[in-house]
Amino acid sequence: MEYTVRTMTIEDYEGVKDLWMTIKGFAIRSIDDSYEGVERFLKRNPTTSVVAVDDGRIVGAILCGHDGRRGCLYHVCVKEEFRRHGIGKAMVVFCMNELKKEKISKVSLIAFSTNDIGNAFWNEIGWTRRMDLNYYDFTLNEENIVRFNR
Repeated sequence: MEYTVRTMTIEDYEGVKDLWMTIKGFAIRSIDDSYEGVERFLKRNPTTSVVAVDDGRIVGAILCGHDGRRGCLYHVCVKEEFRRHGIGKAMVVFCMNELKKEKISKVSLIAFSTNDIGNAFWNEIGWTRRMDLNYYDFTLNEENIVRFNR
Protein backbone atom coordinates (compact mmCIF):
# COMPACT_ATOMS: atom_id res chain seq x y z
CA MET A 1 0.00 0.00 0.00
CA GLU A 2 1.43 3.33 -1.06
CA TYR A 3 -0.28 6.46 0.11
CA THR A 4 0.67 10.10 0.41
CA VAL A 5 -0.37 12.56 3.09
CA ARG A 6 -0.75 16.17 2.03
CA THR A 7 -2.50 19.42 2.85
CA MET A 8 -6.22 19.39 2.10
CA THR A 9 -7.54 21.93 -0.38
CA ILE A 10 -11.11 22.76 -1.34
CA GLU A 11 -10.52 20.83 -4.57
CA ASP A 12 -10.49 17.71 -2.36
CA TYR A 13 -14.01 18.37 -1.09
CA GLU A 14 -15.92 15.85 -3.23
CA GLY A 15 -13.43 13.07 -2.44
CA VAL A 16 -13.52 13.91 1.27
CA LYS A 17 -17.32 14.02 1.31
CA ASP A 18 -17.43 10.66 -0.50
CA LEU A 19 -15.11 9.28 2.21
CA TRP A 20 -17.30 10.70 4.98
CA MET A 21 -20.34 8.98 3.49
CA THR A 22 -18.65 5.56 3.80
CA ILE A 23 -17.95 5.87 7.52
CA LYS A 24 -20.62 4.16 9.64
CA GLY A 25 -21.81 6.38 12.50
CA PHE A 26 -20.16 9.47 11.04
CA ALA A 27 -22.05 12.72 11.66
CA ILE A 28 -22.42 15.29 8.86
CA ARG A 29 -23.72 18.82 9.47
CA SER A 30 -25.78 20.32 6.65
CA ILE A 31 -24.07 23.74 6.78
CA ASP A 32 -20.68 23.21 8.45
CA ASP A 33 -19.85 20.20 6.26
CA SER A 34 -21.20 21.65 3.01
CA TYR A 35 -18.79 22.78 0.31
CA GLU A 36 -19.16 26.37 1.50
CA GLY A 37 -18.68 25.43 5.16
CA VAL A 38 -15.50 23.45 4.48
CA GLU A 39 -14.23 26.18 2.15
CA ARG A 40 -14.70 28.74 4.96
CA PHE A 41 -12.85 26.46 7.40
CA LEU A 42 -9.94 25.87 4.99
CA LYS A 43 -9.61 29.60 4.27
CA ARG A 44 -9.25 30.22 8.00
CA ASN A 45 -6.88 27.24 8.38
CA PRO A 46 -5.10 26.90 5.01
CA THR A 47 -2.22 24.59 6.00
CA THR A 48 -3.42 22.41 8.86
CA SER A 49 -6.06 20.08 7.37
CA VAL A 50 -4.92 16.91 5.64
CA VAL A 51 -5.88 14.13 3.25
CA ALA A 52 -4.35 10.73 2.63
CA VAL A 53 -4.40 9.68 -1.01
CA ASP A 54 -3.90 6.19 -2.42
CA ASP A 55 -3.87 5.67 -6.19
CA GLY A 56 -5.60 9.00 -6.78
CA ARG A 57 -8.45 8.57 -4.32
CA ILE A 58 -8.87 10.04 -0.88
CA VAL A 59 -8.72 7.32 1.78
CA GLY A 60 -8.28 9.49 4.88
CA ALA A 61 -8.95 13.04 6.00
CA ILE A 62 -8.80 15.38 8.99
CA LEU A 63 -10.16 18.88 9.29
CA CYS A 64 -7.70 20.63 11.59
CA GLY A 65 -7.65 24.21 12.75
CA HIS A 66 -6.91 26.50 15.64
CA ASP A 67 -8.10 29.67 17.30
CA GLY A 68 -4.62 31.03 17.98
CA ARG A 69 -4.39 29.22 21.29
CA ARG A 70 -5.55 25.62 20.91
CA GLY A 71 -5.74 23.32 17.92
CA CYS A 72 -8.66 21.02 17.27
CA LEU A 73 -9.09 17.96 15.08
CA TYR A 74 -12.45 17.35 13.43
CA HIS A 75 -13.78 14.54 11.27
CA VAL A 76 -10.78 12.25 11.61
CA CYS A 77 -11.45 9.27 9.37
CA VAL A 78 -9.78 6.56 7.33
CA LYS A 79 -11.60 4.37 4.83
CA GLU A 80 -12.29 1.05 6.53
CA GLU A 81 -10.16 -1.16 4.29
CA PHE A 82 -7.17 1.19 4.75
CA ARG A 83 -7.17 1.18 8.55
CA ARG A 84 -4.33 -0.26 10.64
CA HIS A 85 -1.68 0.77 8.10
CA GLY A 86 -0.46 3.93 9.85
CA ILE A 87 -2.54 6.36 7.77
CA GLY A 88 -4.44 7.81 10.73
CA LYS A 89 -1.29 8.32 12.75
CA ALA A 90 0.55 9.85 9.77
CA MET A 91 -2.29 12.33 9.26
CA VAL A 92 -2.38 13.26 12.96
CA VAL A 93 1.39 13.81 12.97
CA PHE A 94 1.05 15.98 9.85
CA CYS A 95 -1.61 18.13 11.54
CA MET A 96 0.37 18.43 14.77
CA ASN A 97 3.50 19.50 12.89
CA GLU A 98 1.53 22.16 11.03
CA LEU A 99 0.03 23.41 14.30
CA LYS A 100 3.51 23.57 15.87
CA LYS A 101 4.65 25.78 12.97
CA GLU A 102 1.85 28.15 13.97
CA LYS A 103 3.02 28.15 17.63
CA ILE A 104 0.07 26.08 18.88
CA SER A 105 1.02 24.09 21.99
CA LYS A 106 -2.11 22.06 22.78
CA VAL A 107 -4.52 20.09 20.62
CA SER A 108 -7.93 18.66 21.45
CA LEU A 109 -10.59 16.58 19.76
CA ILE A 110 -13.97 15.13 20.50
CA ALA A 111 -14.76 11.46 19.94
CA PHE A 112 -18.23 10.06 20.49
CA SER A 113 -18.20 7.81 23.55
CA THR A 114 -19.79 5.06 21.43
CA ASN A 115 -16.98 5.23 18.83
CA ASP A 116 -15.02 2.22 20.07
CA ILE A 117 -12.69 2.11 17.05
CA GLY A 118 -11.87 5.81 17.27
CA ASN A 119 -11.38 5.78 21.03
CA ALA A 120 -9.08 2.76 20.79
CA PHE A 121 -7.06 4.60 18.11
CA TRP A 122 -6.61 7.73 20.25
CA ASN A 123 -5.54 5.66 23.25
CA GLU A 124 -3.14 3.63 21.11
CA ILE A 125 -1.32 6.70 19.77
CA GLY A 126 -0.91 8.29 23.19
CA TRP A 127 -3.72 10.81 23.54
CA THR A 128 -5.16 11.37 27.02
CA ARG A 129 -8.86 11.15 27.72
CA ARG A 130 -9.87 14.08 29.91
CA MET A 131 -12.03 13.14 32.86
CA ASP A 132 -11.87 16.56 34.53
CA LEU A 133 -13.98 18.44 31.97
CA ASN A 134 -17.57 18.66 30.91
CA TYR A 135 -18.14 19.41 27.26
CA TYR A 136 -20.89 21.96 26.59
CA ASP A 137 -22.52 22.81 23.30
CA PHE A 138 -24.87 25.60 22.24
CA THR A 139 -26.56 25.61 18.84
CA LEU A 140 -26.57 29.02 17.16
CA ASN A 141 -28.12 27.83 13.91
CA GLU A 142 -30.95 25.29 14.08
CA GLU A 143 -30.73 24.85 10.28
CA ASN A 144 -27.30 23.19 10.67
CA ILE A 145 -28.83 19.72 10.73
CA VAL A 146 -26.79 16.71 11.87
CA ARG A 147 -27.21 13.43 10.01
CA PHE A 148 -25.50 10.19 10.97
CA ASN A 149 -24.40 7.61 8.40
CA ARG A 150 -25.83 4.18 9.03
